[in-house]
Amino acid sequence: MTERVCVGAIAGAFGVRGEVRLKSFTSQPDDIAAYSPLYTEDGSRSFTVRLTRPVTGGLGARLSGVETREEAEALKGVTLWADRDKLPVLPDDEFYHADLIGLPVYDTGGQLLGKVRAIYDHGAGDILEVFGPGRRQTLLLPFTRAFVPTVDLTAGRIIADPPEDEE
Repeated sequence: MTERVCVGAIAGAFGVRGEVRLKSFTSQPDDIAAYSPLYTEDGSRSFTVRLTRPVTGGLGARLSGVETREEAEALKGVTLWADRDKLPVLPDDEFYHADLIGLPVYDTGGQLLGKVRAIYDHGAGDILEVFGPGRRQTLLLPFTRAFVPTVDLTAGRIIADPPEDEE
């Protein structure tokens, strides 16, 4: 089976003729249409995407096989996945979130801190959520060179230099 990467989600219906409001997770939002066909997470449905216009909170789009507002509304919350080989190759210092989630994170002394559970973007830069054994709470790390000096996808690990606990 082809590896896929989540590139967007359907935020709901737009208009009365089956258009959807699409939230793109690509660096250039309009690029999402270039990765068609897009698939549901389970791969049971696929869609070609034609962008129609910018809308509040995303992009207006027509999806193949979606003709009515009711069909569009039924897809609300569905994530859209592209075949990985359709995505551009990234520079050495950039990563797809899918490549980071699940990687073990070690501190600079080699102690396991946990695994990347999620990545958040709140506008000022990405934050890694690290959850691990024996942790009373999750560790949130700014995804910068200062706090995450090494991402080694070949070895399948991340080296982090978290701030000292202030207890």
